[in-house]
Amino acid sequence: MLRAIDRDRYRVIPIGITRDGAFVLEDDDPDKFALDAERLPEVVDNGTRVLWPDSTLTRELRVSDADGVRSLGDVDVVLPILHGRFGEDGTIQGMLELLGIPYAGAGVLMSAIGMDKHATKSVLKAAGVPVVPWVTVTRADLDRDRQLWDRRMRGLGLPVFVKPNRAGSSVGVSKVSDWAELDTALDVAFAEDSSVLVEQGVVGREVECGVLPGRGGAEPRVSVAGEIVVTGREFYDFEAKYLGAPGIDLVCPAELHDGELAEMQRIAARAFEAVGGEGLSRVDFFFTGTEFFVNEINTMPGFTPISMFPKCWIASGMTYPELISELVDTALEQAA
Repeated sequence: MLRAIDRDRYRVIPIGITRDGAFVLEDDDPDKFALDAERLPEVVDNGTRVLWPDSTLTRELRVSDADGVRSLGDVDVVLPILHGRFGEDGTIQGMLELLGIPYAGAGVLMSAIGMDKHATKSVLKAAGVPVVPWVTVTRADLDRDRQLWDRRMRGLGLPVFVKPNRAGSSVGVSKVSDWAELDTALDVAFAEDSSVLVEQGVVGREVECGVLPGRGGAEPRVSVAGEIVVTGREFYDFEAKYLGAPGIDLVCPAELHDGELAEMQRIAARAFEAVGGEGLSRVDFFFTGTEFFVNEINTMPGFTPISMFPKCWIASGMTYPELISELVDTALEQAA
């Protein structure tokens, strides 16, 4: 995004967050943060500290370093390009709400719902959106009555996917094709979160589309569909999503009949509005050939050149820089 954003329109202030939670002023260097199979980029503590406004009376951002404190200017909008907990779950969004600073993407409630797979499925099911059958379980549940929860999980049939409830990017996800593998898969998922989803495996195509809110109160806009074709991996995992690992082909636009695409787009728009309808989302489906099941709603989808969200919008006629500008403009429109 640093490489693609329209520098004629925007002055960018890159802010990194260290593993210890410090906000630091980063280098405006796209190459520094390029994803690479040999090395994942990391924000290191460079001694700077970004100082957020201390009230809603100002939007001035400052930075302290060895030379003292200096102004970075007033902030018009924040692009919280973050995945996972403390970035995509409403916490950063809540901080920005308290400061009165406009930001792109989903708001607090939509972010929180979208990050919690159980909450997402519950909301969608209540709204009449078809979802994959699932069971949500905690360690305490298993300790109290393992036989009960075994019956519920096994009732889904094989295969199942075991996922942390509040993690993203396929971290901690396992495919279970034999019940003897279940305990190991649960351990992997519980290492990421205190609650875990066990989902029924659906035989079908994996298709996705991007959703943006309508401008000026119009209906949500939905991109063409993309398809994830798994040829040499168990599923679309972290390495395939972000590092371009082999065994996955991303086909965009996907081959769907006009009626199938229209139905998918209709369900995607309904799902988007059901969870809050703000900012953007990527809606992931399983398509059995006759039915579309919403697997997940991602409120801050991947934005790398190999990610499906930008691919779908580019295939729909929007350039990568225009897509970034769309996020900024929508945030400014909401704040007006």
